[in-house]
Amino acid sequence: MKISREVKTAVLVISGLLLIIYLFNYLKGENLLDSSRTFYVTYDNVEGIASSTPVTINGLTVGKVQEINFTDDGSGKLLVKLMVESDFEFSKNSTAELYETGLIGGKAIAIKPAFDDAEKAKRGDYLEGTTKAGLTELVNQKLTPLQGKIETMMVSADVLLKNINDVFDTDTKSNLKKSISELSYTISSFKNTSNSLNELISNNKEKLDSTISSFESTSANLASLTDEMAKANLGETINDLQLTIGNFKGILSSIDKGEGSIGKLMKDDSLYNNLEGATKELEELLRDIKLHPKRYFRILSKKEIPYTKE
Repeated sequence: MKISREVKTAVLVISGLLLIIYLFNYLKGENLLDSSRTFYVTYDNVEGIASSTPVTINGLTVGKVQEINFTDDGSGKLLVKLMVESDFEFSKNSTAELYETGLIGGKAIAIKPAFDDAEKAKRGDYLEGTTKAGLTELVNQKLTPLQGKIETMMVSADVLLKNINDVFDTDTKSNLKKSISELSYTISSFKNTSNSLNELISNNKEKLDSTISSFESTSANLASLTDEMAKANLGETINDLQLTIGNFKGILSSIDKGEGSIGKLMKDDSLYNNLEGATKELEELLRDIKLHPKRYFRILSKKEIPYTKE
């Protein structure tokens, strides 16, 4: 059967239209000949996400982002359509985490599969969307409080420098220069003194050597004397001295207790009173001898000389 030109043209046009539709959907991320699954995720912000952004499970790319549109509730949230080409099954409680793929920016969506007793995720289901803090965000979180501390430190440093400038006024700078100059002069004088001392030591080296030799000889003599003292049984002498001191302490203790003649003399008031009375009588006797010497020089005379009281 001969096919007319019109039929051939119609078939060619229809084939072209089908090919255009297939290519258009393929470029959009849909493969009409593939049994892929479609899921939806809602995010507050999808900065860095675009169509064809990879979708991964445990690091393996299993699909890509197909569409990104605003939700119909007017909240400003974004509805992301995911096309998963893998037949890997996971629970409806799984999450779709938005994360950075590297240091230079790029982002991707990772499905965190949940293996629980919930129903398996099916085509058209909504997954919970989460966002993982990227390196830039973490750096900003760390730098934000640090920035405040740096600003405070800069203000303190500014105040410190201002106070330093106030302290180091013209007079202070002049005094500081003068002090440094005097310090330099002192160091120079010390250097001259050191040189003089070195010269003095050099000139009197022989005398110093002689003095050191004499000191060594004296030390040797002292050591010999110490040895002789050790050989002289110094320990026994010290023990005898300690024994003598102990006996002396015993005598003093006896005297303090009133024992013995000396103790009684120091402790007995009657003996003191008798001595005082005897001393007084002896004094009167001497006075009488001095006044009437003839009475005592003629004591052998039979004629008694009458006593006359003064």
